[in-house]
Amino acid sequence: MDIVIGVGIGFLAWVIVRCGLTGFYTVDQNERAVKTVFGRAQRMGDLTTLNDPIAESLRDDEKERYRFPQVRVIMPGGPYFKWPWEKVRKVSIATATANMAFDPELPTANRNGTVLEAVTKDQLNTGLTGQIRFQVSERNLYAYLFGVRNPIAHVMGYFVSVLRERIATFEAPGKKEAEGTAEAVSVEGISINDLRKNLRDLNEHMDRECRCSQARYGILLDASLITGIDPPPEVESALAAINTAHNQVSSDISLATASADQRIVESRRAVEIETLKAEAEAEPLRRLAAQLVELKGSGKAAMGTYVRNAKLALFAQANRIIGEVKP
Repeated sequence: MDIVIGVGIGFLAWVIVRCGLTGFYTVDQNERAVKTVFGRAQRMGDLTTLNDPIAESLRDDEKERYRFPQVRVIMPGGPYFKWPWEKVRKVSIATATANMAFDPELPTANRNGTVLEAVTKDQLNTGLTGQIRFQVSERNLYAYLFGVRNPIAHVMGYFVSVLRERIATFEAPGKKEAEGTAEAVSVEGISINDLRKNLRDLNEHMDRECRCSQARYGILLDASLITGIDPPPEVESALAAINTAHNQVSSDISLATASADQRIVESRRAVEIETLKAEAEAEPLRRLAAQLVELKGSGKAAMGTYVRNAKLALFAQANRIIGEVKP
């Protein structure tokens, strides 16, 4: 009997210690938590990620593949209580920064996670440097905790694949419109030059394409910042020579265009000046014609008087007059 009482007291003490001391927990301000009951996360009814606006970034063929249940998220605060058969998974949602060349599964890859290599459309192997900012999405904690074994590796792999595809097909904005025109010479160049001149467009493209990572892997890519695009050292001098040649050609084209524009403007001004001169000479004749029409309407005597006065003015200016003598 004493043994049974002792076992009961020991079990009761274990329950008190287990539930009393380890059954309470808190959640920090930069953390979110998910509680599991016998290994199953507490869910929000039948709601899934397809009921959340984050699924709008997924293609139609991806929505069923990345359908994850919405779980009950425990917000910062506490203390909270859990039973022994319940477990709490805490996740930090603080924004983290990583080198875009970082490989979580193989840290020595990509030159020890410092330079990411990619091939341009003209078959040049180039090195990319930059950073990405990301954070765990509290709107899709199921994907981060239970849906993917290593979500960071998946996100980095997806980011690298999208970036390499973009590098391989990148073409400077406006180049297609300039083909076959005089502007083609000024915009034509190698892809590395195009990439360097359009880093902002490249970063914006990466931000747009990676929005779906929140619905895919439960990680929100906050921003990508590609800071450097460097060709191999053996082709750097060749690129410099090409850039110099293109700059010289562009300069010559600009000078020729400016000279032609100046001549066109001068020609237009000359035409305007001659036109004004002609109008100035024609205006007195128009007014004279109008006066003659008005005099003619007044009668033949008025016209005769005008002609006689005009002859007198001419006679006053003449030094010699030769007239016809009537017999």
